[in-house]
Amino acid sequence: MKVPTGPSGPYRLLARALTAGVLVSASACSLHGVMRPADAPSVEPPATSAAPSLTDAQASAALITQGELGGRWSATQGGATWRDGLLKTRTDAPDCQRLLDGLYAEDLLGEPTGARAVVGLDESGNAAQLRYQVAAYAAPSDVDAKLAWLRTLPSKCAQFTSTDVRGGRLNVTVVPSVLPGVGDAREGLRLTMSDASAANAGDGSGAAPMLTLDFAAVRVGDRAVSLTNGGLGGAAQDSTQQAVQIGTQRLQDVLAGRPPTTAPVEPTTVPATPTTAPVKPTTMPVHPTTAPVKPTTRPVHPTTAPVHPTTAPVNPLTGRPTEPLTESPADTDNTTADPADSADTADTADTADTAGTADTADTAQEG
Repeated sequence: MKVPTGPSGPYRLLARALTAGVLVSASACSLHGVMRPADAPSVEPPATSAAPSLTDAQASAALITQGELGGRWSATQGGATWRDGLLKTRTDAPDCQRLLDGLYAEDLLGEPTGARAVVGLDESGNAAQLRYQVAAYAAPSDVDAKLAWLRTLPSKCAQFTSTDVRGGRLNVTVVPSVLPGVGDAREGLRLTMSDASAANAGDGSGAAPMLTLDFAAVRVGDRAVSLTNGGLGGAAQDSTQQAVQIGTQRLQDVLAGRPPTTAPVEPTTVPATPTTAPVKPTTMPVHPTTAPVKPTTRPVHPTTAPVHPTTAPVNPLTGRPTEPLTESPADTDNTTADPADSADTADTADTADTAGTADTADTAQEG
């Protein structure tokens, strides 16, 4: 009987079976090692979106108001026409062109990625316009990169020439602008434009600026405030600095949940009023304490009638009256009208009687 020596017949079948068993065992071990419970992939919870660093309400609350810059500022009446005529000009210097485009589009810090709010104000003094924006950006580093580029422009674009849509040439100057030391980072520029043809007229006087425009930006975390201020009549630098100072503090207060400390100050008290009512006289106007004194008695009439001689003239020789004693009609009237006169008459009669008695006594003595 010939025993097969090669991989054929039963041996080949057995070898295949053994080989298959080894492979299955190896596969089982391998799978067991891979699928151990400890090595099973963990299920990650869905990522939650981070809270916005600036809400629409906060952006609006952080805007400055016209009252904070002074009485000459008011709500804007619309964009000035010089923006199209002067900022939409062309130059060959890339960085300088980027500056002009950014000033026109108001996006020198890039496009905000979060909430934003904008306010426009007009100045009555020199017809300047101020555009103020509060916005959130992707990261603080994005804002810092823009600020670093702005910092190079006073050297890259110190002086250059641009051409407007009509072919007119403009001389442009860029210088740094000093800002208050507020926020986490800041940068300011002042740009002026003048007529190149007037500057080259040869009179040596140069050309007056046609446009003066301030730009300022301050970063607070990943938020920033930015503004442009200026116009054909110039740009008041104190207004730019005041807006930066007040606006940055306002944003910090809003983010911290504090009430704005830079709001227009209202009088803490109403205009002073007298603490007491106007003093009235404590007593009424003084009137006489007694009525005008009236006579306590009626006008005094003579108590007696005028005294008439009670006896007729006496003759010195005989001692007798020379005429009979009679009363005048007036006396008679008085006697009738006045009781007092009657009494007088009675008195007179008594006197006459007394006188008659005396005469009788004298006659007796003579006899």
